[in-house]
Amino acid sequence: MTGKIYLLDEDASLRAMVETPYEAESLLQSLLSEHPDLLAGDQIRPSSPRRWLLVSRELAVPDEVGVGGRWALDHLFIDQDGIPTLVEVKRSTNSQIRREVVGQMLDYAANGTIYWSPEQVTAAYERRCEREGIDAEALLGEFVGPDGDPETFWQTVKTNLQAGRVRLMFVADEIPRELRRIIEFLNEQMDPAEVIGVEVKQFEGSGRVALVPRVVGQTVEAEQRKSVRESTSWDVSSFMKRMAEQRPEHEVQAAQRLLEWAERQNLQIKWGRGVKNGSFTPKAVDGGATHNMFSVYTDSTIQLQFSAMKEPPFAALEMRRSLADRLEGVSPQVKLPDEKLSEWPVIRLGWFADREALDRFIQAWQWFLDSIRDLEPAEGDSVGPER
Repeated sequence: MTGKIYLLDEDASLRAMVETPYEAESLLQSLLSEHPDLLAGDQIRPSSPRRWLLVSRELAVPDEVGVGGRWALDHLFIDQDGIPTLVEVKRSTNSQIRREVVGQMLDYAANGTIYWSPEQVTAAYERRCEREGIDAEALLGEFVGPDGDPETFWQTVKTNLQAGRVRLMFVADEIPRELRRIIEFLNEQMDPAEVIGVEVKQFEGSGRVALVPRVVGQTVEAEQRKSVRESTSWDVSSFMKRMAEQRPEHEVQAAQRLLEWAERQNLQIKWGRGVKNGSFTPKAVDGGATHNMFSVYTDSTIQLQFSAMKEPPFAALEMRRSLADRLEGVSPQVKLPDEKLSEWPVIRLGWFADREALDRFIQAWQWFLDSIRDLEPAEGDSVGPER
Protein backbone atom coordinates (compact mmCIF):
# COMPACT_ATOMS: atom_id res chain seq x y z
CA MET A 1 0.00 0.00 0.00
CA THR A 2 1.61 3.25 -1.10
CA GLY A 3 -1.23 5.78 -1.03
CA LYS A 4 -0.79 9.06 0.84
CA ILE A 5 -2.85 11.92 2.18
CA TYR A 6 -1.44 15.24 3.30
CA LEU A 7 -2.06 17.43 6.32
CA LEU A 8 -1.58 21.16 5.93
CA ASP A 9 -0.30 22.57 9.23
CA GLU A 10 -0.94 26.06 10.56
CA ASP A 11 2.53 27.10 9.43
CA ALA A 12 1.63 26.02 5.87
CA SER A 13 3.96 23.02 6.00
CA LEU A 14 2.76 19.81 4.42
CA ARG A 15 2.90 16.53 6.33
CA ALA A 16 2.48 13.24 4.51
CA MET A 17 0.46 10.39 6.01
CA VAL A 18 1.10 7.00 4.45
CA GLU A 19 -1.55 4.32 3.88
CA THR A 20 -0.87 1.58 6.41
CA PRO A 21 -2.44 -1.86 6.84
CA TYR A 22 -4.31 -2.74 10.03
CA GLU A 23 -2.36 -5.00 12.34
CA ALA A 24 -5.41 -7.23 12.78
CA GLU A 25 -9.05 -7.45 11.67
CA SER A 26 -10.06 -7.13 15.31
CA LEU A 27 -8.66 -3.59 15.34
CA LEU A 28 -10.94 -2.51 12.49
CA GLN A 29 -13.86 -4.34 14.11
CA SER A 30 -13.30 -2.44 17.36
CA LEU A 31 -13.06 0.87 15.54
CA LEU A 32 -16.44 0.26 13.87
CA SER A 33 -18.04 -0.57 17.23
CA GLU A 34 -16.67 2.55 18.88
CA HIS A 35 -17.10 4.86 15.88
CA PRO A 36 -20.06 3.76 13.71
CA ASP A 37 -19.71 6.91 11.59
CA LEU A 38 -16.89 5.05 9.84
CA LEU A 39 -19.65 3.12 8.03
CA ALA A 40 -20.09 6.21 5.86
CA GLY A 41 -23.81 6.70 6.35
CA ASP A 42 -23.58 10.10 4.67
CA GLN A 43 -22.26 8.46 1.50
CA ILE A 44 -24.78 5.63 1.50
CA ARG A 45 -27.72 8.03 1.45
CA PRO A 46 -26.55 11.67 1.02
CA SER A 47 -30.11 13.03 1.08
CA SER A 48 -30.79 11.27 4.40
CA PRO A 49 -27.51 10.20 6.03
CA ARG A 50 -27.70 6.85 7.78
CA ARG A 51 -27.22 6.79 11.55
CA TRP A 52 -26.28 3.58 13.32
CA LEU A 53 -27.33 1.79 16.48
CA LEU A 54 -25.04 -1.12 17.35
CA VAL A 55 -27.01 -4.17 18.43
CA SER A 56 -24.07 -6.48 19.06
CA ARG A 57 -20.70 -7.73 17.95
CA GLU A 58 -20.25 -11.43 17.21
CA LEU A 59 -24.01 -11.98 17.05
CA ALA A 60 -25.01 -15.64 16.81
CA VAL A 61 -26.84 -16.63 13.61
CA PRO A 62 -28.88 -19.86 13.91
CA ASP A 63 -29.84 -22.09 11.02
CA GLU A 64 -32.96 -23.54 12.63
CA VAL A 65 -35.46 -22.71 15.33
CA GLY A 66 -34.51 -23.25 18.96
CA VAL A 67 -30.80 -23.86 18.52
CA GLY A 68 -27.71 -21.82 19.22
CA GLY A 69 -25.89 -19.95 16.53
CA ARG A 70 -24.16 -21.86 13.75
CA TRP A 71 -22.25 -18.74 12.71
CA ALA A 72 -21.24 -15.41 14.27
CA LEU A 73 -21.82 -12.14 12.42
CA ASP A 74 -19.12 -9.53 13.05
CA HIS A 75 -21.60 -6.70 13.74
CA LEU A 76 -25.33 -6.09 13.57
CA PHE A 77 -26.27 -2.42 13.30
CA ILE A 78 -29.72 -0.90 12.77
CA ASP A 79 -30.24 2.44 11.05
CA GLN A 80 -32.81 5.09 11.95
CA ASP A 81 -35.39 3.51 9.60
CA GLY A 82 -35.14 0.20 11.45
CA ILE A 83 -33.16 -1.49 8.67
CA PRO A 84 -30.93 -4.26 10.03
CA THR A 85 -27.40 -3.81 8.68
CA LEU A 86 -25.21 -6.92 8.69
CA VAL A 87 -21.52 -6.04 8.72
CA GLU A 88 -18.69 -8.45 7.95
CA VAL A 89 -15.10 -7.22 8.29
CA LYS A 90 -12.06 -8.54 6.45
CA ARG A 91 -8.56 -7.23 5.81
CA SER A 92 -7.53 -7.09 2.16
CA THR A 93 -4.77 -9.59 2.97
CA ASN A 94 -7.34 -12.18 4.07
CA SER A 95 -7.85 -14.64 1.22
CA GLN A 96 -11.52 -15.04 2.21
CA ILE A 97 -12.27 -11.52 1.01
CA ARG A 98 -12.34 -12.60 -2.64
CA ARG A 99 -15.35 -14.93 -2.72
CA GLU A 100 -15.77 -16.88 0.49
CA VAL A 101 -16.94 -13.81 2.41
CA VAL A 102 -19.87 -13.45 -0.01
CA GLY A 103 -21.13 -16.94 0.76
CA GLN A 104 -20.74 -16.27 4.49
CA MET A 105 -22.76 -13.07 4.27
CA LEU A 106 -25.54 -14.69 2.25
CA ASP A 107 -25.75 -17.47 4.85
CA TYR A 108 -26.08 -14.88 7.61
CA ALA A 109 -28.76 -12.91 5.76
CA ALA A 110 -30.79 -15.90 4.60
CA ASN A 111 -30.95 -17.41 8.08
CA GLY A 112 -30.95 -14.27 10.21
CA THR A 113 -34.03 -12.86 8.48
CA ILE A 114 -35.87 -16.10 9.27
CA TYR A 115 -34.58 -17.14 12.68
CA TRP A 116 -33.79 -13.85 14.45
CA SER A 117 -36.89 -12.91 16.42
CA PRO A 118 -37.49 -9.31 17.57
CA GLU A 119 -37.05 -10.55 21.15
CA GLN A 120 -33.63 -12.01 20.34
CA VAL A 121 -32.46 -8.82 18.64
CA THR A 122 -33.73 -6.66 21.50
CA ALA A 123 -32.12 -8.97 24.08
CA ALA A 124 -28.80 -8.87 22.22
CA TYR A 125 -28.89 -5.08 22.24
CA GLU A 126 -29.67 -4.99 25.97
CA ARG A 127 -26.89 -7.48 26.76
CA ARG A 128 -24.42 -5.39 24.80
CA CYS A 129 -25.42 -2.26 26.71
CA GLU A 130 -25.18 -4.09 30.04
CA ARG A 131 -21.67 -5.35 29.24
CA GLU A 132 -20.57 -1.83 28.35
CA GLY A 133 -22.29 -0.13 31.30
CA ILE A 134 -24.70 1.79 29.03
CA ASP A 135 -28.30 2.67 29.84
CA ALA A 136 -30.07 0.79 27.01
CA GLU A 137 -33.33 2.76 27.24
CA ALA A 138 -31.57 6.13 27.32
CA LEU A 139 -29.36 5.25 24.35
CA LEU A 140 -32.33 4.05 22.29
CA GLY A 141 -34.35 7.11 23.27
CA GLU A 142 -31.54 9.35 22.09
CA PHE A 143 -31.26 7.40 18.84
CA VAL A 144 -34.96 7.53 17.89
CA GLY A 145 -35.22 11.17 19.03
CA PRO A 146 -37.96 13.06 20.86
CA ASP A 147 -40.54 12.34 18.16
CA GLY A 148 -39.69 8.63 17.93
CA ASP A 149 -41.15 5.71 19.83
CA PRO A 150 -38.87 2.84 20.91
CA GLU A 151 -41.64 0.23 20.67
CA THR A 152 -42.57 1.36 17.17
CA PHE A 153 -38.88 1.27 16.26
CA TRP A 154 -38.54 -2.40 17.27
CA GLN A 155 -41.76 -3.24 15.42
CA THR A 156 -40.26 -1.66 12.30
CA VAL A 157 -37.14 -3.77 12.75
CA LYS A 158 -39.37 -6.87 12.92
CA THR A 159 -41.25 -5.86 9.76
CA ASN A 160 -38.02 -5.22 7.87
CA LEU A 161 -36.59 -8.58 8.90
CA GLN A 162 -39.74 -10.39 7.79
CA ALA A 163 -39.68 -8.53 4.47
CA GLY A 164 -35.99 -9.24 3.89
CA ARG A 165 -35.32 -5.54 3.89
CA VAL A 166 -31.78 -5.66 5.18
CA ARG A 167 -28.44 -4.13 4.28
CA LEU A 168 -25.42 -6.37 3.69
CA MET A 169 -22.17 -4.48 4.22
CA PHE A 170 -18.67 -5.72 3.46
CA VAL A 171 -16.01 -3.64 5.23
CA ALA A 172 -12.26 -3.80 4.56
CA ASP A 173 -9.22 -1.59 4.28
CA GLU A 174 -9.47 -2.25 0.56
CA ILE A 175 -12.23 -3.95 -1.42
CA PRO A 176 -10.64 -6.00 -4.22
CA ARG A 177 -11.94 -5.69 -7.75
CA GLU A 178 -13.48 -9.17 -7.75
CA LEU A 179 -15.53 -8.47 -4.64
CA ARG A 180 -16.58 -5.05 -5.91
CA ARG A 181 -18.03 -6.60 -9.06
CA ILE A 182 -19.96 -9.15 -6.99
CA ILE A 183 -21.31 -6.36 -4.74
CA GLU A 184 -22.47 -4.35 -7.74
CA PHE A 185 -24.16 -7.38 -9.26
CA LEU A 186 -25.93 -8.37 -6.02
CA ASN A 187 -27.02 -4.82 -5.38
CA GLU A 188 -28.61 -4.67 -8.82
CA GLN A 189 -30.39 -8.02 -8.42
CA MET A 190 -31.42 -8.20 -4.76
CA ASP A 191 -34.66 -6.49 -3.80
CA PRO A 192 -35.49 -5.14 -1.25
CA ALA A 193 -32.07 -5.96 0.26
CA GLU A 194 -29.14 -3.60 -0.30
CA VAL A 195 -25.52 -4.71 -0.71
CA ILE A 196 -22.65 -2.30 -0.06
CA GLY A 197 -18.89 -2.30 0.30
CA VAL A 198 -17.11 0.18 2.54
CA GLU A 199 -13.36 0.74 2.43
CA VAL A 200 -11.87 2.24 5.60
CA LYS A 201 -8.29 3.09 4.76
CA GLN A 202 -5.81 3.85 7.52
CA PHE A 203 -3.09 6.48 7.15
CA GLU A 204 -0.28 7.11 9.63
CA GLY A 205 2.32 9.82 9.95
CA SER A 206 3.78 12.32 12.41
CA GLY A 207 2.33 10.35 15.30
CA ARG A 208 -1.20 10.66 13.98
CA VAL A 209 -3.73 8.26 12.48
CA ALA A 210 -6.36 9.18 9.88
CA LEU A 211 -9.26 6.93 8.85
CA VAL A 212 -10.89 7.54 5.47
CA PRO A 213 -14.13 5.64 4.66
CA ARG A 214 -15.46 5.28 1.12
CA VAL A 215 -18.53 3.46 -0.18
CA VAL A 216 -18.07 1.18 -3.18
CA GLY A 217 -20.43 -1.06 -5.13
CA GLN A 218 -23.47 1.23 -5.35
CA THR A 219 -24.65 1.63 -8.93
CA VAL A 220 -26.78 4.58 -9.92
CA GLU A 221 -29.67 2.36 -11.04
CA ALA A 222 -29.81 0.35 -7.82
CA GLU A 223 -29.47 3.43 -5.63
CA GLN A 224 -32.30 5.26 -7.39
CA ARG A 225 -34.57 2.22 -7.36
CA LYS A 226 -34.11 1.48 -3.67
CA SER A 227 -34.04 5.04 -2.38
CA VAL A 228 -37.57 5.56 -3.69
CA ARG A 229 -38.79 3.25 -0.94
CA GLU A 230 -36.64 4.75 1.80
CA SER A 231 -39.59 6.49 3.49
CA THR A 232 -42.85 4.61 3.19
CA SER A 233 -45.55 6.15 5.37
CA TRP A 234 -48.89 4.38 5.63
CA ASP A 235 -52.30 5.87 6.33
CA VAL A 236 -55.84 4.55 6.41
CA SER A 237 -56.28 4.88 2.64
CA SER A 238 -53.08 3.11 1.60
CA PHE A 239 -53.48 0.47 4.33
CA MET A 240 -57.03 -0.50 3.33
CA LYS A 241 -56.14 -0.38 -0.37
CA ARG A 242 -53.30 -2.87 0.18
CA MET A 243 -55.54 -5.10 2.27
CA ALA A 244 -58.23 -5.10 -0.41
CA GLU A 245 -55.66 -6.03 -3.07
CA GLN A 246 -54.15 -8.95 -1.17
CA ARG A 247 -56.55 -10.32 1.44
CA PRO A 248 -60.05 -11.89 1.44
CA GLU A 249 -63.01 -9.65 2.11
CA HIS A 250 -63.75 -10.91 5.66
CA GLU A 251 -60.17 -10.06 6.74
CA VAL A 252 -60.41 -6.61 5.18
CA GLN A 253 -63.66 -5.98 7.05
CA ALA A 254 -62.14 -7.24 10.31
CA ALA A 255 -59.21 -4.82 9.99
CA GLN A 256 -61.65 -2.00 9.19
CA ARG A 257 -63.72 -2.78 12.29
CA LEU A 258 -60.66 -2.80 14.54
CA LEU A 259 -59.52 0.55 13.18
CA GLU A 260 -62.98 2.07 13.60
CA TRP A 261 -63.22 0.73 17.16
CA ALA A 262 -59.82 2.24 18.03
CA GLU A 263 -60.88 5.59 16.62
CA ARG A 264 -64.14 5.54 18.63
CA GLN A 265 -62.11 4.91 21.75
CA ASN A 266 -60.00 8.01 21.01
CA LEU A 267 -56.89 5.85 20.92
CA GLN A 268 -53.69 7.17 19.41
CA ILE A 269 -53.06 5.48 16.04
CA LYS A 270 -49.45 4.97 14.99
CA TRP A 271 -49.00 4.13 11.31
CA GLY A 272 -46.05 1.97 10.28
CA ARG A 273 -43.31 2.71 7.75
CA GLY A 274 -42.68 -0.80 6.42
CA VAL A 275 -42.21 -1.33 2.70
CA LYS A 276 -43.76 -4.75 2.21
CA ASN A 277 -46.36 -4.60 4.98
CA GLY A 278 -48.28 -1.63 6.28
CA SER A 279 -49.47 -1.52 9.87
CA PHE A 280 -51.43 0.46 12.41
CA THR A 281 -50.94 0.34 16.16
CA PRO A 282 -53.58 1.63 18.62
CA LYS A 283 -52.15 3.04 21.86
CA ALA A 284 -54.05 4.17 24.96
CA VAL A 285 -52.51 7.42 26.20
CA ASP A 286 -53.45 7.92 29.84
CA GLY A 287 -51.98 11.08 31.30
CA GLY A 288 -48.24 10.65 30.97
CA ALA A 289 -48.42 6.89 30.40
CA THR A 290 -48.72 5.07 27.06
CA HIS A 291 -50.37 1.63 27.14
CA ASN A 292 -49.27 -0.58 24.25
CA MET A 293 -51.87 -2.97 22.85
CA PHE A 294 -51.50 -4.62 19.42
CA SER A 295 -50.51 -3.94 15.81
CA VAL A 296 -52.46 -4.97 12.70
CA TYR A 297 -50.51 -5.63 9.47
CA THR A 298 -51.63 -5.73 5.85
CA ASP A 299 -50.63 -9.41 5.68
CA SER A 300 -53.47 -10.01 8.19
CA THR A 301 -51.20 -10.71 11.15
CA ILE A 302 -51.83 -9.15 14.55
CA GLN A 303 -48.86 -8.67 16.84
CA LEU A 304 -49.78 -8.65 20.54
CA GLN A 305 -47.51 -6.30 22.46
CA PHE A 306 -47.18 -8.07 25.79
CA SER A 307 -43.46 -7.30 25.92
CA ALA A 308 -44.18 -3.57 25.71
CA MET A 309 -46.77 -3.48 28.50
CA LYS A 310 -44.65 -1.58 31.00
CA GLU A 311 -47.33 0.49 32.73
CA PRO A 312 -49.73 -0.54 35.54
CA PRO A 313 -51.85 -2.53 35.75
CA PHE A 314 -50.58 -4.68 32.85
CA ALA A 315 -46.95 -4.51 33.92
CA ALA A 316 -48.06 -7.27 36.32
CA LEU A 317 -47.91 -10.79 34.86
CA GLU A 318 -51.25 -11.79 36.41
CA MET A 319 -53.02 -8.98 34.54
CA ARG A 320 -51.42 -10.00 31.24
CA ARG A 321 -52.53 -13.57 32.00
CA SER A 322 -56.10 -12.35 32.46
CA LEU A 323 -55.93 -10.53 29.14
CA ALA A 324 -54.45 -13.62 27.47
CA ASP A 325 -57.27 -15.79 28.84
CA ARG A 326 -59.81 -13.49 27.22
CA LEU A 327 -57.91 -13.49 23.93
CA GLU A 328 -57.71 -17.28 23.93
CA GLY A 329 -61.50 -17.27 24.08
CA VAL A 330 -61.59 -15.59 20.66
CA SER A 331 -60.60 -18.74 18.76
CA PRO A 332 -59.24 -22.23 19.54
CA GLN A 333 -56.23 -21.30 17.40
CA VAL A 334 -55.13 -18.56 19.81
CA LYS A 335 -52.66 -20.15 22.23
CA LEU A 336 -50.90 -17.86 24.71
CA PRO A 337 -48.89 -19.81 27.29
CA ASP A 338 -47.18 -17.90 30.09
CA GLU A 339 -43.83 -17.75 28.31
CA LYS A 340 -45.48 -15.70 25.52
CA LEU A 341 -46.70 -13.04 27.96
CA SER A 342 -43.36 -11.24 27.92
CA GLU A 343 -42.93 -11.50 24.16
CA TRP A 344 -44.62 -10.30 20.94
CA PRO A 345 -46.83 -13.25 19.91
CA VAL A 346 -48.57 -13.13 16.54
CA ILE A 347 -52.09 -14.24 15.68
CA ARG A 348 -54.07 -13.87 12.44
CA LEU A 349 -57.21 -12.07 11.41
CA GLY A 350 -58.16 -15.23 9.52
CA TRP A 351 -58.65 -16.97 12.85
CA PHE A 352 -61.70 -14.80 13.48
CA ALA A 353 -64.02 -17.04 11.51
CA ASP A 354 -67.13 -15.01 12.24
CA ARG A 355 -68.27 -11.66 13.55
CA GLU A 356 -68.76 -13.07 17.07
CA ALA A 357 -65.08 -14.03 17.25
CA LEU A 358 -64.03 -10.49 16.35
CA ASP A 359 -66.51 -9.17 18.93
CA ARG A 360 -64.79 -11.28 21.58
CA PHE A 361 -61.39 -9.88 20.51
CA ILE A 362 -62.71 -6.32 20.83
CA GLN A 363 -64.32 -7.13 24.19
CA ALA A 364 -60.97 -8.35 25.50
CA TRP A 365 -59.36 -5.04 24.64
CA GLN A 366 -62.35 -3.14 26.00
CA TRP A 367 -61.67 -4.90 29.31
CA PHE A 368 -58.03 -3.77 28.93
CA LEU A 369 -59.17 -0.13 28.64
CA ASP A 370 -61.65 -0.49 31.52
CA SER A 371 -58.84 -1.84 33.70
CA ILE A 372 -56.76 1.24 32.94
CA ARG A 373 -59.67 3.53 33.82
CA ASP A 374 -60.14 1.68 37.12
CA LEU A 375 -56.80 3.17 38.21
CA GLU A 376 -58.50 6.60 38.48
CA PRO A 377 -56.81 8.33 35.55
CA ALA A 378 -56.05 12.00 35.76
CA GLU A 379 -58.39 14.61 34.35
CA GLY A 380 -58.04 15.08 30.61
CA ASP A 381 -56.94 11.54 29.80
CA SER A 382 -57.48 10.47 26.21
CA VAL A 383 -58.72 6.94 26.94
CA GLY A 384 -62.30 7.43 25.88
CA PRO A 385 -65.41 5.97 27.52
CA GLU A 386 -67.21 4.99 24.34
CA ARG A 387 -67.98 1.27 23.99
